[in-house]
Amino acid sequence: MLYFMFATGIENSYPTVQNGRFRQDEMEKTRHYQLWDKDFDLVQELGIEYLRYGPPIHKTWLGPGRYDWSFADETFGDLRRRALTPITDLCHFGVPDWIGTFQNPDFPEQFARYAQDFALRFPWVQLYTPVNEMYVCALFSAKYGWWNEQMTTDTAFVTALKHIVRANVLAMHAILQVRPDALFVQSESSEYFHAENPRAIGQAEFLNQVRFLSLDLNYGHRVSSDMYEYLLDNGMTREEYHFFLDNTLKHHCIMGNDYYVTNEHLVQSDGRTQASGEIYGYSVITGQYYGRYALPVMHTETNLHQGPNGDEAVQWLRKQWANVLRVRNDGLPIVGFTWYSLIDQVDWDSALRENNGTVNPLGLYDLDRNIRPVGQAYQELIREWRAVLPTQSTALILPIFASSQQDGAAAATVQKLARTHAHARKATYGNGETGVRVDRPTLE
Repeated sequence: MLYFMFATGIENSYPTVQNGRFRQDEMEKTRHYQLWDKDFDLVQELGIEYLRYGPPIHKTWLGPGRYDWSFADETFGDLRRRALTPITDLCHFGVPDWIGTFQNPDFPEQFARYAQDFALRFPWVQLYTPVNEMYVCALFSAKYGWWNEQMTTDTAFVTALKHIVRANVLAMHAILQVRPDALFVQSESSEYFHAENPRAIGQAEFLNQVRFLSLDLNYGHRVSSDMYEYLLDNGMTREEYHFFLDNTLKHHCIMGNDYYVTNEHLVQSDGRTQASGEIYGYSVITGQYYGRYALPVMHTETNLHQGPNGDEAVQWLRKQWANVLRVRNDGLPIVGFTWYSLIDQVDWDSALRENNGTVNPLGLYDLDRNIRPVGQAYQELIREWRAVLPTQSTALILPIFASSQQDGAAAATVQKLARTHAHARKATYGNGETGVRVDRPTLE
């Protein structure tokens, strides 16, 4: 029996700032490149078996079909030896210098090739997040002007979004050619916008539609007429929109919902927004997303600063866990929970816009690898709840195999069945689930 996936992650953001002159490499700032084996020790010390983790794309992907796999070979080889199961994060807020930015229309097809080559090199990996937080990545890069292309228009936002989501979809198709029972955890920020007064209702309603766009496109969910006009007015074509409708892989997906205290927003009458703090909370907002997509759910990111009292993060952990239990008791198929990240982060207080070297006490361990109170609390929570919450097998089309099970007969049988079913779906429907035959997108 596979049990509930208690997870953590090793922060691997790497967007560029200062008009591309500086890359905010969190693995470097937290000394993970030097201490990765110690960090994996800490994961096991906590009793965690699932790790959100990925190689640094800017150091690994050197050009079309050109790679430096040395760090990935070391780290993923060690994860397998330890029987730690990675949820492999292939693109986390940035691209290699040779790609440029998310405005580059060549990015999706090139990224799909990278994803497939990774899967060929590490065929034992089953769980993936091809592109992390697609909505946030497009928003911060192309609407807020903070990262990468640092643009501030709706057209730039839609361009980034369509390229990012297309890259995610093509990568899923490419990985499935190698690993037909692969499952994809769409770690995405779950947002809500509250109107401050009646004059802000219209803008709040608009933003509450925009928050769904990345997952709507990724899952082939038809958008509203307002959102369709918004997309077309800002550069998406009818053909591009129909690509997303015709290439959905929902049956291979777990909907990852990230939730922080900053995920809810207050919309003012002039259209400006500010953080509202927690009003609805994780369970209510996750219920909204589940109602839209009806997919298995995983709480894929949360954290809070350890403040002056020393127990602020512990209280937040308990609150998030109570929300997870509420989601489960409401009948939603929730399969995992993640405190993000394993160790403290650096410069996230400025959303990585500034290179100040400010340590953010958000981790289960500090940067000296000393356990924090929230780490001790999470360790105890896992110990107490692990055997109580088996993942319900009916929640997933395909079973998840831990790293220690990848070479077993059951895993081989499931992969064979998945490959057979994939061929049958392709023969009947093409790539989509709409009954409309389409050609497989090229990965060359």
